[in-house]
Amino acid sequence: MTEEYDGIIIGAGPNGLTVAAYLARAGLKILVLERRFEAGGGLATEQVTLPGFLHNTHAVYMPMVDYAPPLVDFDDYLTKDYDLEFAFPSPVMAMPFEDGSSLCLFQDTDKTCESIGRFSRKDAETYRGIAERYRVLTEDFLGPATYELAKPAFEQLVTLQATDVGREISEITEKTPLDIVNGLFENDRVRCLFLYLSCMWGLHHDLEGVSYLVPLLVNRAVNYRLVKGGSHHLAHLFTKVLYRHGGMIISPVKVKRIVIEGGKAAGVELGDGTLYKANKFVASSLDPYQTFLQLVGAQNLEERFVTRINDWKWEITSLFHVHLALDGAPQFNAAKSDPDLNNALIIVLGYETEESLIRHYEAIHRGELYPGGFNCCFPSLHDPKQAPPGKHTALISLHAPHDLKEGGSERWYRIREREADRCVEMLKKYAPNVSDENILWRYITTPLDIGNKFADMVKGSYKQGQYHPLQMGYLRPNEDCSHYATPIERLYVCGASTFPGGLITFGPGYNAANKIAEDLGIERWWPEPDCVRKAKAKGTL
Repeated sequence: MTEEYDGIIIGAGPNGLTVAAYLARAGLKILVLERRFEAGGGLATEQVTLPGFLHNTHAVYMPMVDYAPPLVDFDDYLTKDYDLEFAFPSPVMAMPFEDGSSLCLFQDTDKTCESIGRFSRKDAETYRGIAERYRVLTEDFLGPATYELAKPAFEQLVTLQATDVGREISEITEKTPLDIVNGLFENDRVRCLFLYLSCMWGLHHDLEGVSYLVPLLVNRAVNYRLVKGGSHHLAHLFTKVLYRHGGMIISPVKVKRIVIEGGKAAGVELGDGTLYKANKFVASSLDPYQTFLQLVGAQNLEERFVTRINDWKWEITSLFHVHLALDGAPQFNAAKSDPDLNNALIIVLGYETEESLIRHYEAIHRGELYPGGFNCCFPSLHDPKQAPPGKHTALISLHAPHDLKEGGSERWYRIREREADRCVEMLKKYAPNVSDENILWRYITTPLDIGNKFADMVKGSYKQGQYHPLQMGYLRPNEDCSHYATPIERLYVCGASTFPGGLITFGPGYNAANKIAEDLGIERWWPEPDCVRKAKAKGTL
């Protein structure tokens, strides 16, 4: 007997769970199908070293906690009935140097300016100005636009040209991240930090057309949060919301195909032949290639559309991770002159000049390993639940290519230990007490492992595809799916390959839930986000 649901969602990552939670609370009978044993996708927390040490094995830094509508709309459950909390350490980001100096970015602009002023008083005053200006750009457009349907290029351009905020964003978009940073700051080390934070999520330093994200990333650099209890705890609470409203998650299962009947999505068939019928919709949070060419099938699609899907570009930059179980907290050399450094959420190290950072990026694009720096985090400093008493967890996160010029992606199996050794030795250079005696155990993941672990992160593409002008905004993933509906009636897309893109923003899932509700004529129980309402009132959206 075939089981029937109103809606079926493929993938229980943060966006799939978002769609499911909204529509289940709206009264629909919802089924979520997940390949892994646990829901959450990149919201993964695992004991991969020693018992009691909780490691966030993918997503760590939460960039849009103060904007994301699901955290507001489900607050009556997440924080009132349940126990959702975020750590918000200060400084949020820091960059120590070998000579014992450091740069720190605080929520408090005055404190940030004081830190930058040790290197350049001019740059400190420049930061004071752009901190305020980028806050305005984020509040008036970049943040709200994350939770609204993307507009076609010409329509978006007309809207942007109608306001000062929009015109400024248009001007910034035409520059490269490197142009922006070097046009603002004079000191080499200040430039290095701001170029890193502008590019740390996959923007190429000399690519035009996506630099509207730079003001957002600079603003977010003092707003990242950490989920208390581990990143997976956020996913766990959303599954509780879904179950509370009658939704169901089945895992681990392998989806074989999306059933198409009469040109409409009618259900999902699993690898073992099990068939689930969807009376109203099917939504996929997988990437375009898997959704359309593997699950729908080219025979059900127009040739032009298939060509567009085949043109999809995966990210060039992926991630190499080393997770450490530590006997004691790290002590950075630079903390002797700046004690705040030891409490920073994100610590970027290994870059002494802007040029060294640029050389690292260029090597990645050539498919080459480079002895560059990385960002690291010590979550248990800010959330003691993530390690046994007195012990600590650490994460080293290095930008690296998936496909290596010599040996391809499989070479990672042979060099993973060597690269981990190099990263740990670099960390010791800045924090000598992270010694062999302090490191109790370690766990390594390579770019190759990311794609093997998460079905929607092909080639280690942790945002499901490049941030490129032809794959952003209304063109993410393409003009035929930019509003989450697809050429197949009743089939929707809702993953990081859709607007606004990757990271834990909840934007794709939230926007897809809105579109599905609109198409089905469902009365929304949730209000328009306050940030969106205000932006529309100002004419920026």
